[in-house]
Amino acid sequence: MNAARRREAILERLEESGMPVKATVLAAEMGVTRQVIVGDVALLRAAGHGVISTARGYMMPGREHLLRYTVACFHREEDMEEELNLIVDQGCTVENVIVDHPVYGQLTGSLDLTSRYEVQEFIARSRGANPLCMLTDGIHLHTLICPDETAFFRVKNSLRERGFLVEE
Repeated sequence: MNAARRREAILERLEESGMPVKATVLAAEMGVTRQVIVGDVALLRAAGHGVISTARGYMMPGREHLLRYTVACFHREEDMEEELNLIVDQGCTVENVIVDHPVYGQLTGSLDLTSRYEVQEFIARSRGANPLCMLTDGIHLHTLICPDETAFFRVKNSLRERGFLVEE
């Protein structure tokens, strides 16, 4: 398969998936190295395709029908798993974490967590690393993708009850 056809195949695979696909999986499917896939994705982005990188792989945008909300949170590092589980347990996705760094400005880390299993995997991968929220003494934002407003209110109530929600 030539490079142009491979990039078309990558786009088709990502659009069909609806879920993140790791570069290593794409590489195995296409019979190339992971680095070739990384380069192909860079070229696809440069050509205007909206390929998104997440901690769980590449994906295409397409959740426009769902509602996006932002919540401000505060917790200690050891409470991170509990906070994320409170959100996914209410049917929402934790799209990212955002902190306001005094030197670099706004820093955003993609999460795309939708289940307790994904939260557990994320926590395991993050062991030994400092989470972004620790750069701001535990204060951070999350962008949430929720199926409806009721799910968002359930998240806010759960976070509030646990003392994780920062309110005005």
